[in-house]
Amino acid sequence: MSARKTAVLVCAALLCACPARAQGETKAAAGPRAFIMSLIERLRGQRLPEGIVKSNGRVEATQVDVGAKYAGRIESLSVDEGDPVTAGQVVGKIASPEYEAQLRQAQAEVLRAKQALAEATALIAQRKSDLDFAKTDLDRGVSLVARGNITQQVVDQRRNKFEAAQAALTAAEAQRDQAQFAIKSAQAEVERLEAVLTDLVLVSPRTGRVQYRLARAGEVVAAGQRVLTILDLQDVYMTIYLPAADAGKLALGDEARIIADPVPEYVIPATISFVATEAQFTPKSVETAEEREKLMFRVKLQVDPKVLEKYNRQVKTGVRGLGFVRTSSKIEWPDDLKVKLPQ
Repeated sequence: MSARKTAVLVCAALLCACPARAQGETKAAAGPRAFIMSLIERLRGQRLPEGIVKSNGRVEATQVDVGAKYAGRIESLSVDEGDPVTAGQVVGKIASPEYEAQLRQAQAEVLRAKQALAEATALIAQRKSDLDFAKTDLDRGVSLVARGNITQQVVDQRRNKFEAAQAALTAAEAQRDQAQFAIKSAQAEVERLEAVLTDLVLVSPRTGRVQYRLARAGEVVAAGQRVLTILDLQDVYMTIYLPAADAGKLALGDEARIIADPVPEYVIPATISFVATEAQFTPKSVETAEEREKLMFRVKLQVDPKVLEKYNRQVKTGVRGLGFVRTSSKIEWPDDLKVKLPQ
């Protein structure tokens, strides 16, 4: 065999071997993904035991908005999208120079009202002394006029002084009451402004994760405008839709199972927390049994809070998957739907 012919045969062998090798490497690389996809397809297409119902769904969580109660300029925001937060954590602040100035003014009004109260109290003491003296002088005059030592005119003058002292005391007591009212009013204004300043500090109402950051430091926000949206990761659920025949047999609080598409090897425990009282998809007219079977009811599968607490960092919303429920709590879960979580 010539050298040229031998080289041609070697090249042909290499060309035949390369595609086979490449195909083997592709299969090896796609092995885990193929396994997962085949598992998903098997779960979607498998025939379930009698009484076990499945439906496509999406994992969701309760969203809580953090907004500005009062208009102002955002001074700072200490969290960003994806950051974990705890209930009561300070996440931002709105600048409040106007309210702080109003608070100082209200505090000054409280001091002024207290000073007025002190003056009114001292005046009452003085008016009481004048009244006591006028009463004693009047009593003495009454006894003297009876013996003819003074005239009736003098007694009348002393009686007028006594009545004037009584009126002066009443006026002083009214000033005291007014000062006390002014203190309460000024103190209420102080408390109102302190509450405003407290509300200008933005805090997270729930423990969860920041989903959206809708404003930046330096921006002016209106009253009621949203600044952050937080996902409550203690309230995670999957929403599925079931026909009336199946939804009507469900029991609230019964066990359920969730299998998420990204991790089909795990089975997540849940409970049935809600079944809609009205159909979500209703034909225009429901007259026949066939039409009634088309009614679909929304069902909420609540993920176990203990699972959420343990796998908090792995919880994500928007994930698609399958939800499984039982039409009777006496039905046993098959082996494929036994709870299985990461270790």
